[in-house]
Amino acid sequence: MKDALTNRRALLDLLGAAAAAAGIRLWADSPAVRAMETGSAPPLPLRGPLPDFTGITQWLNTPKPLTVADLKGSVVLVHIWTFACINCQRTLPYVVRWHETYAARGLRVVGVHTPEFAYERDIENIRRAMQQHRITYPNAVDNRFATWKAYNNEYWPHLFLADRQGRLRYDHIGEGAYNTTERVIRTLLDA
Repeated sequence: MKDALTNRRALLDLLGAAAAAAGIRLWADSPAVRAMETGSAPPLPLRGPLPDFTGITQWLNTPKPLTVADLKGSVVLVHIWTFACINCQRTLPYVVRWHETYAARGLRVVGVHTPEFAYERDIENIRRAMQQHRITYPNAVDNRFATWKAYNNEYWPHLFLADRQGRLRYDHIGEGAYNTTERVIRTLLDA
């Protein structure tokens, strides 16, 4: 599995670099997101219910395990990441800032740490990385890839945003689109 994940990441990096060089946008390229970038946003598409957190081996920064039902009434940002991924490391400052900026308005950020390599499964390594990146919001340790599969995920990092009713409204794969993602957060908080 390690070779498959490494090969997948290498392929994604290559495709992303080629697309960027050609000026092609691969992600967050829906009409709703394009309209948000120009300031004339139509309603965000409904993509079904936010999947629950399944098969979590441990929760960090929360006194009890979280469920999607616990989060209803809040706008929810789920961030699937792993600490050794450079793309995740570059995304974390934005996620931490969104948590700090919008938590009082009703944003709940939940990290889902899904390891790519064996040393990323170690809880103490995850704790150190969370401390290093100033992550204070809840994080699920998904060492069995159960939540990863529930979200039909294939990438690190991957952001998912749900509205206050628990409906998935937006997702973004990889780095970038930070302004667009923040606009979606604000739109969902103001709805």
